Amino acid sequence: LYYYRHIANEPVLPQKASIMFEDEHLIVADKPHFMPVTPAGRYVQQSLLVQLKQLTGNDDLVPLHRIDRETAGLVMFGKRRQDRDAYHALFRDKEMHKVYEAVAAYNPALALPRVHTSRLRPDALFFRTQEVAGTPNSETRIQLLKTEGARALYQLEPISGKRHQLRVHMMALGLPLEGDQFYPTVLRGPDADEDFSNPLQLLAKSVRFTDPVTGKAREFHSATRLSIAL
Repeated sequence: LYYYRHIANEPVLPQKASIMFEDEHLIVADKPHFMPVTPAGRYVQQSLLVQLKQLTGNDDLVPLHRIDRETAGLVMFGKRRQDRDAYHALFRDKEMHKVYEAVAAYNPALALPRVHTSRLRPDALFFRTQEVAGTPNSETRIQLLKTEGARALYQLEPISGKRHQLRVHMMALGLPLEGDQFYPTVLRGPDADEDFSNPLQLLAKSVRFTDPVTGKAREFHSATRLSIAL
């Protein structure tokens, strides 16, 4: 028995979930901006998990990892309970190669590519993360892909998986992401009305791994494009 709380007048998101790949073990979905991976806050039926359960009829689906609601791109789901630990181990053991793209200001004085490390912890505002002094617990590889006037497209490769890591690391370099409502200052709280015309310019672009169940080499790419794209 599955119970989802009823939300009167649940907002309707401008895009639906789509499935990029499916076999008997795994689903790879392409999540649009603004959609939570699992039911949260004012979104239940509009969440990615509930939409995929409705699309597939599979009530055993479980997300194998998460990305921010504001971030678009690839999310993987396990279809069978007996496979979950094997797929979770890919992330736990850092055997999942993840690549993100992001749009932010261009600073020609900033040497790139580079690796940014820092210690992250929850901010006083529960929905934010901050950098603090101490032993680093987060690491991101950053590369410049393309410039467009005063703006640029960046490739971000998170080695660790801390909350809001990519957004905070780019802000620390003086390059807050376009459309970010939380960093460097809070422009719109988590319960405020959405501005669908100004999505966060952060995309979970690709994943690459060896499938621990089938042994096959897998690589998937999101079909979503940011405001600057290759």
